[in-house]
Amino acid sequence: MKYLLDGQTTARLSFRLLSTADFDAWLPFCSDPDAVRFIGLPQEETPEGRCRDWFERIEARYREDRGGMNALIERSTGAFVGQAGLLVQEVDGQAELEISYSLLPRFRGQGYAAEAARKCRDYAFEQGFADSLISIIHVENAPSARVARKNGLQPTKRTVFKGFPVDIFRIERSVCLIMPQA
Repeated sequence: MKYLLDGQTTARLSFRLLSTADFDAWLPFCSDPDAVRFIGLPQEETPEGRCRDWFERIEARYREDRGGMNALIERSTGAFVGQAGLLVQEVDGQAELEISYSLLPRFRGQGYAAEAARKCRDYAFEQGFADSLISIIHVENAPSARVARKNGLQPTKRTVFKGFPVDIFRIERSVCLIMPQA
């Protein structure tokens, strides 16, 4: 489980492995129209079906050592905020390490995504997992693009990923090392 941030913390968040006990807490995400549209959750499924599929994919990533999402827990309240992590992805035939983040609707717009993504970025570079990191963002997902830019990632190309038009945002380790901390 090389790429997981289990036990890591930020000022407001703690990271831990996702568990089946988190299913009900994650269900509002799988009911959110923006999540269905931007993340590519199956529209024909019920929210429960989408959530089951999500958890099965994360569990497979854990087993296969392809990274995975970590539960994000608000340190001050213990509230389940969302998920973030490092994912091994194949983009246009090339293996890449992605910074991924998804928040429950009620926690969006409060800086949690940027905080979690920054921790993922820094952890990946500190551990020497890759010389560059990406975020794969649906071309219409402006909030996620803002988070990527805030953490120093820049759009480098547009492509199709899992049937969706996406922008690939990237940051090189050498650039990150000289970036001031936000």
